[in-house]
Amino acid sequence: MKINRRTFLGTLGTSTMLANCAPAPRAASRPPNIVLILADDLGYGDIGAYGNRVNRTPNLDRLAGAGVRFTDFHSNGPACTPTRAAILTGWYPGRFGPEFEGALSGETHYDIGLPLGTKTIAGVLKEAGYSTAMFGKWHLGYRPPYLPTRYGFDEFRGLTSGDGDHHSHIDRSGRKDWWRNESIEVESGYTAELLTRYSVEFIEKNRRRPFFLYVPHLAIHFPWQGARDRAHRVEGRRYHDLSKLGPLEGKDVGAKIKEMVEALDESVGAISAALDRHGLTENTLVFFTSDNGGYLTYQGGYYNISSNGPLRGQKAEVYEGGHRVPAIASWPGRISPGVSEQTSMTFDLVPTFAELAGVKARLPSLKPDGISLNPVVFDRRPLQPRTLFWRMNQRKAVRRGDWKLVLTGQEKPQLYNLSEDIGESKDRSAAEPELTAALLGELARWEAGLAGI
Repeated sequence: MKINRRTFLGTLGTSTMLANCAPAPRAASRPPNIVLILADDLGYGDIGAYGNRVNRTPNLDRLAGAGVRFTDFHSNGPACTPTRAAILTGWYPGRFGPEFEGALSGETHYDIGLPLGTKTIAGVLKEAGYSTAMFGKWHLGYRPPYLPTRYGFDEFRGLTSGDGDHHSHIDRSGRKDWWRNESIEVESGYTAELLTRYSVEFIEKNRRRPFFLYVPHLAIHFPWQGARDRAHRVEGRRYHDLSKLGPLEGKDVGAKIKEMVEALDESVGAISAALDRHGLTENTLVFFTSDNGGYLTYQGGYYNISSNGPLRGQKAEVYEGGHRVPAIASWPGRISPGVSEQTSMTFDLVPTFAELAGVKARLPSLKPDGISLNPVVFDRRPLQPRTLFWRMNQRKAVRRGDWKLVLTGQEKPQLYNLSEDIGESKDRSAAEPELTAALLGELARWEAGLAGI
C-alpha cells in the first residue's frame, strides 16, 4: 500500500499511538541515549546552517543553532564505505583492506564484508545494556553474514548496497534490497520516510532504557528521486550505466536535490519531535553529519547537484570538497550553542560516544585511531595536535594543523595552507620543500602501519 506523504508526515508529528504513551522517567543516573544521523552525499554547503539559501532546512538549522556546529569536520573517506567503517569502529578504513577505502561494489565485492568479529560502537554499547538499532544504508557487506545484526545491532531495517531505488528498493544490479534483520522484506514507501517511521517507533519502544540509534540515510544519493516520484528500477534489470541516476528529465538536477535535502530535514525534525514527546531530549545526544562531500557535477553532463560551499573538489576526491562535511552535536541543557573550528573526523565518534556512555574502559580492545571530541563539545577546549590521513586508491591527503598535502596520483605533491586558502588554489609545495617532504614521510609511515588493527 502506497504511503500518503502528507498523512505520513502528519502522523510522525502527532501519532495517535505515540500520543498515549507516557514520557520516559528521567533519572540522573541513566546513561545518555545517542542518536547518530548520517546523510549520504550531502555537501558542506547543502543546508542553511552552512550558508545554503535554496534548500529549506529549518530542523537541521535549529539543531545547529542549539548545539555545536563544526566547521572543520571530515569524513574518513571521500566515498560511502570508508566513512561507514570508520564511524562504527573508530579505525582508519584502510585497516580492513584497500577495498574498504572506496565504495564496496555489488559486482566485485558481493561476497565480502566488514570482517566478522569486528567490534563496533554498537557492540560495545549493547554489552553495556543499550538497545541498539540501525535503520538505513549499511554498505559494509551485501548479504549474510555481513549484516548489521552481526556487529552489535539488535534491529536492522534498510538496504545493504550503495544505492537503491527510493521507492521500489531495487539495487543497481536489479536485486531486491530492503532487509529486516537478515531477511529480505520489501515494504512500500519512500526510503527516507520509512527510515523515519522505524526510528520514531524504536524511540517509543525503548524510551525507558538507554538506546543507540544509528540512522544512515540514503538521501541524497542517486537515484535522484523525490517522495512524489514514481519507482524507477525493476527487479532483474541492471542499472550500471547512467540509468542508475533515476528518471531525470534534464541535466540540471537541482530541483530534485532540493526535494531530497528537504526530505532529510523533515526526518531530522520527526526524530527530534519523538525525543521531545517522550521527555528524552535532555538525556539524548544527537549527532548529525554526512558520509562524504557532495557531487557538483556527474558524468554525462549532470550539474547543479550539491554545494560544497567555498571548497575545492567533490565526492571521490581528496580535496576539501570530497571530505569536509557538515557536522552538528546537539544536547539541550548539556551542550552550549556555539561553533567549533577544531579539526575532527568521523572516527572520533567512537571514543566520544563510549566516554559519554561510561564504557570507555571497554575501548582498549578497540584501540581506536580517533580521539574523543568531548573536550570540544562540552568545554570548548582544543584537541591535541595530530596528523590525519585520507587514502582512496592513488588519491591521498595528509593534514597537520593548517597544512594539507594532496596527492592525486597523476601530479606532483600539492601543498596548501587552509587557513589562508580554504579553496586549495595556491600550491605552496615549491615554496615549502621541507614541509612537503616531512608530510610525505608521515604519509609513508602511516601507510606502512595500516596492516595491523
